[in-house]
Amino acid sequence: MMQRTLFAGNWLDKTFKVSLVLKGLDGLLELVGGILFLLVPPDRIGSLVRVITQHELIEDPGDLVANALRDAAGAMTVSASIFAAVYLLLHGLVKIVLVWAVLRDKLWAYPWMIAFLLAFIVYQGYQMAVAFSWAMALLTVFDIFIVWLTWHEYGAHKTRSADPAEDPRPRQA
Repeated sequence: MMQRTLFAGNWLDKTFKVSLVLKGLDGLLELVGGILFLLVPPDRIGSLVRVITQHELIEDPGDLVANALRDAAGAMTVSASIFAAVYLLLHGLVKIVLVWAVLRDKLWAYPWMIAFLLAFIVYQGYQMAVAFSWAMALLTVFDIFIVWLTWHEYGAHKTRSADPAEDPRPRQA
């Protein structure tokens, strides 16, 4: 069996934990966004986006992000707002629960985290095929990286569970 060096193990473990915390914060932001979509009517969202993007569009009328935000906000309907709210609330809640469980070393959560992220990677791939977005591409690469890290940590966690002598972490009483 291959042994990990302390440096590689520590580096991967730290990277994994930082990535999970970022995913958890993303889930928290999704919950906040979902709540806002429930509480703020679509016309108010459009007004807010116009105010936020106004300065940028004065400087650069062709700004892709500002124009895309304005277009999306202008096309927002009540049903689209409710869909966005439900999507963000469910996605954020599942993400937070899975991140919490993985950070607590719950073995069952690792495969669920991988499956959850793979499902969204497929969805994100579909979205990019319909309309490419660099933000979506970067999110997808980040998710692929987290899947790889989760798979790696899951394997290490199973090895430690099978052979407690392999676990370099101190035992808790």
